[in-house]
Amino acid sequence: MLTIPGADPAEPPKLPGPGNPGTSGTEPERRRRREGRPRREHGLGAPAARTVTPEGDIVLLLPSACRAARALAHTRAEETPVVMELTDVAPVAVPQRIRGRAWVAGWLTPPRGAEHTRCARLLAAAHPEAPASGPGWTLARLEVGEARVDDLWGAEPVEPDDFAAALPDPLAPHETELLQHLATAHAPQLRRLGALLANRTTRADRATAARGDVVPLALDRYGLRLRAHQHGRCADARFDFRRPIDHLPELRREMRALFEAAGD
Repeated sequence: MLTIPGADPAEPPKLPGPGNPGTSGTEPERRRRREGRPRREHGLGAPAARTVTPEGDIVLLLPSACRAARALAHTRAEETPVVMELTDVAPVAVPQRIRGRAWVAGWLTPPRGAEHTRCARLLAAAHPEAPASGPGWTLARLEVGEARVDDLWGAEPVEPDDFAAALPDPLAPHETELLQHLATAHAPQLRRLGALLANRTTRADRATAARGDVVPLALDRYGLRLRAHQHGRCADARFDFRRPIDHLPELRREMRALFEAAGD
């Protein structure tokens, strides 16, 4: 979702956080996140596709009829300050499915000439199924001014240089399929992993893990996160791999080691 807060184009808009919670700090918003309900989007348009350039800018494909694209087309300034909000929702059925949110603030610009061609090629390579840039679609570039992440690991700001230098997780394109496979085909092994919570959590969390359902919540190159839930109570546990995964075939080895450690 993109929003245009009406800030001075010379300054990036403020992100939610200490001293500026925005809607994310209100009690209705906190309640909605606890319950895992999606937010009603009142922003200026959701991109049909997006990718990141080697320099750390974000290329967006917007419906030309959306308010963000119209604002970009009619503004007199070369750049429009915007905030893009991204919501990470678990691809499996689990209480409190929203795993995190990220906000990226910066300046939206229309790429022109050779830069437009370059951005279109980058987007097509990342999303070959996306609509081609042309009538009905607006290609835009978001120059990152600041970013903030609030997820299962905590909340913290992200510097633009760190954002530009970050590499995509090799498991990210496959995470949905892998988590759904684990949930349907490896429920007994997941329950045995959940039993290991007895050594690392509170008494209440141990009871939840022992008697509740155990669901795979997140998977990345560094490990697996499970969520045990019962009667509205949840307990999470993170299980690190012995070494980071660089290629998908290595996942089988690391998952086998986790299952063996759980007594499979």
